[in-house]
Amino acid sequence: MFLFLFNPIFLHSFFGAPRIPFHYVDKIESHTPTIIIWAAPVMFFFVLMEWYLSRKQNRHLYNKKDSIGSIAVGVGNVIINFFLKIAFFYLIILIYNRVPWRFSFAWFTFIPCYLIFDFCSYWAHRISHQQRFWWATHVVHHSSENYNLTVSFRLSWVQNLKIIFFLPVAAIGFHPVIFFVVSQVAVLFQFWVHTEYIRKIHPVIEYIFATPSNHRVHHGSQEKYINKNYGATFIFWDRIFGTYQKEEEKAMYGITTEVGSKANPLILNFHEYCDIWKDIKSTKSFRRKLFFIFGNPINIAKEKKLCNAKADSSGLSSVKIFTTGEVHL
Repeated sequence: MFLFLFNPIFLHSFFGAPRIPFHYVDKIESHTPTIIIWAAPVMFFFVLMEWYLSRKQNRHLYNKKDSIGSIAVGVGNVIINFFLKIAFFYLIILIYNRVPWRFSFAWFTFIPCYLIFDFCSYWAHRISHQQRFWWATHVVHHSSENYNLTVSFRLSWVQNLKIIFFLPVAAIGFHPVIFFVVSQVAVLFQFWVHTEYIRKIHPVIEYIFATPSNHRVHHGSQEKYINKNYGATFIFWDRIFGTYQKEEEKAMYGITTEVGSKANPLILNFHEYCDIWKDIKSTKSFRRKLFFIFGNPINIAKEKKLCNAKADSSGLSSVKIFTTGEVHL
């Protein structure tokens, strides 16, 4: 078997797969399983079960407005992805056709593709917390003050901008069908980690995977929990890159800024963009405009708090302080 895998004929046929004609895109797309749609009834079953148990046990894990917001955001995301699916297929196939080391369709390529995809997910997730432009595409997921299975539905309507972080996976040459199956399974994996009902599991599993315990830390707003445990499926990326935090105290969920509405999906998705626009208009300095767009959200929040405090003490508006550049980077 080992010699067969390194046979020149096998290597050429496996790594030299033919290009996919664009007129086959519709056919390939129609034959690619829509796993998330199939899984939807199961997901809603567990949501109802968790809601029922929470209500029966008086645990208050669900808030009506919060849940409406989560479901509305999730439905909108499914609709958007439905319309963008063909466009993404064309993009991935375009990249697949351009690389000379195209992999043939083979089930076992799912494993390396998933591992590399999750590595990219870690960095996409980490950057989404450390740069405000990308944070705006992710903040909706953290805006719930409750932690239940519906939070997994809170995926930004503009999150598809982050496809740029996953183009290296396509450039490696994985078959487009494998790529899209991996991306769906990766999203589905994150459903079960958004719950209070599953406490800590076996230490080996906790060490390797992003379990509910590990992911509750990520959603915590306490200082020691902020910007920790970015791993989507595997938590060992956080251990390798120094962002792992063990669950110790109960997490306090939500974000540090106030959101106008808990139920309105438009506000949930775009409130951060509105804040960015206000901050950009508050200064004439091009450097500070870039800071408000691409700076670290934590540093921006600290600066705005400092500016507001100075404004209160001096009787000036924070807008004027931003404009005059009284606070420097």
